Amino acid sequence: MKLVTINRAGEYHLGVKLPAFVVDIVEALKVFPEEDMPTDIMTVIGHADRYSPMLERYIKRVTECAEGVNTFLLDEAQVTFGPCVTHPGKIICVGLNYRKHAEETNAPIPHYPILFNKFSNTLAGHQAEIPLPSRVSNQVDYEAELVIVIGKQAKYVAKEQALDHVFGYCNVNDLSARDLQMRTHQWLLGKSCDKFSPLGPYLVTADEVGDPNQLDIKCTVNGEIRQHSHTSDMVFYCDEIVSYISQHMTLSPGDIILTGTPEGVVLGKPVDQRVYLKDGDVVTIEIEKLGALTNRMVDERV
Repeated sequence: MKLVTINRAGEYHLGVKLPAFVVDIVEALKVFPEEDMPTDIMTVIGHADRYSPMLERYIKRVTECAEGVNTFLLDEAQVTFGPCVTHPGKIICVGLNYRKHAEETNAPIPHYPILFNKFSNTLAGHQAEIPLPSRVSNQVDYEAELVIVIGKQAKYVAKEQALDHVFGYCNVNDLSARDLQMRTHQWLLGKSCDKFSPLGPYLVTADEVGDPNQLDIKCTVNGEIRQHSHTSDMVFYCDEIVSYISQHMTLSPGDIILTGTPEGVVLGKPVDQRVYLKDGDVVTIEIEKLGALTNRMVDERV
C-alpha cells in the first residue's frame, strides 16, 4: 500500500495512492462513513496491524461504489502533498553509509554507523519549494536517501528481527549546507535548516518494497543525473542500522531513519567543479518502488 499526506489548506488528510488516482480518506468518510477509520498517517503507522487491513478493505469498498463521486477521488496532479510522515518523534541520520560516497569525500569507511539528527522544522512535502538560506550559506547540496519508517517499538532488537519493526520506506532529500556542516565537527547546523528534509511522495509499506537493500537510487538536478547507485552499496544495511540504533535508544512507531547517500554529491567533486544548488533548480530523488520526490529550490524570502 502507498500512503500519502494530502495538505488541504494546512490540514493534513490521510490519502492512499492507487494506480489511477489518490483517495482522500477524510473526504471519503463524508460520503461513506465507517466507524474508527484512521484519518491521519501517524495513526496507521502506530497501529498497522489493526488499521492497514481495515484501510485496504475500505479502499476496495469505496472505489467500487464511487461511480459519479469525485469529491474524494483525486488526480495526483490535483494533490498538494505534505510530508509523508508528518510527526516523527525522532529523525535519525546515518552519515557516510555508501562506500563510494565515503571514497569520493576522502573519508574512511566507518567501523560503526555515524549517527546524527535533524528536527521536524526540516520536513516538507513533494513539490514544496525549498528555501535556500542564502544569508548564511551558499553551499547547499543534494543527497538522495532511503528512509526507514519504524512501525513497532524496537529495543535491543537482533539484526535478524530488525526489519519486522519497520512499517515502510520513502524517499528523502537530505539537503546539506556544506559550509555550515563543515564549520565544526558536529554536522547538525548544516543539516537542520528549514525544509531540509522533504519526504515523499509516498510512504510505501514494507511488504510492497521487499528487500530495502536491493533498490535503485537516483538524483537528478534540472533533469541531469547527478547520483545513480544502488542501496546494496550501503556500508551498513537497513537491518543492521535498525538493530544498532535499538541497542542504544528505543525506536518508536513513526521514528524515521535516513540511511545515507551514494556518490555524486557536489561535495565529492574537485573544488573548482563544485556548483551548489541555486534559485530555480529542480531536484528529483527517485528510488525504485517508492516513486519520485521533486522539489524546487528558491531563494529564502524573509
